[in-house]
Amino acid sequence: MTTSISSRQLRAAALLFDMDGTLVDSTALVESTWASFSERHGVSVAEVLEFAHGRPTRATVAHFVADPELAAAETQRLIAHEESETTGITEIPGARALLTSLPRGSWAVVTSAGRKLTEVRMAAAGLPLPEIIVSADEVERGKPDPEGYLRAAALLGVQPSDTIVFEDSGAGTRAGIASGARTVVIGSLDEFDGVADRYADLRAFRVDTEATDGVVLHAW
Repeated sequence: MTTSISSRQLRAAALLFDMDGTLVDSTALVESTWASFSERHGVSVAEVLEFAHGRPTRATVAHFVADPELAAAETQRLIAHEESETTGITEIPGARALLTSLPRGSWAVVTSAGRKLTEVRMAAAGLPLPEIIVSADEVERGKPDPEGYLRAAALLGVQPSDTIVFEDSGAGTRAGIASGARTVVIGSLDEFDGVADRYADLRAFRVDTEATDGVVLHAW
């Protein structure tokens, strides 16, 4: 089976979701965390945020901190802070309604966050956890490399080309496209218009609960 879109209908064997910015709105916390990092290391917060979006924490720290030992310590500091702070964490509009209506075993989360942080933020946003999570802890190469999406498809027992990836960042969208999946952008990122479908948020989708072959979404 291959994914297709016709008359605002999307079909797939499984759905693969990024977390931050796609399912969970953590913008305020992420921006304040990286602002503190930027101040400590004397780098531009705008440059850090642009690079960090969609990438694992360790990759961003390594990009801006040359000393390996300092980078490792800073990475652990940032991760510990994020895992203990949930202020302002909410769902992306429509996320809970969409996820709770999906068939069991038909979706996964593929995120640049660690597993513990993923569990913390999904819970803070009131979202269910899928059976399959591919976090930054479980891949060698983070986004924009497609490794995470390829791994998630394999764990779900489907072909990457039979999945739909939902992303909000440039790095993540590149990973989805590179995996061979149909890729949908959630939010305002317009870099991939004409290549990936784009919707403001997840309220655009409804699950066809009568479908018997994979997942059928109606999109508006």
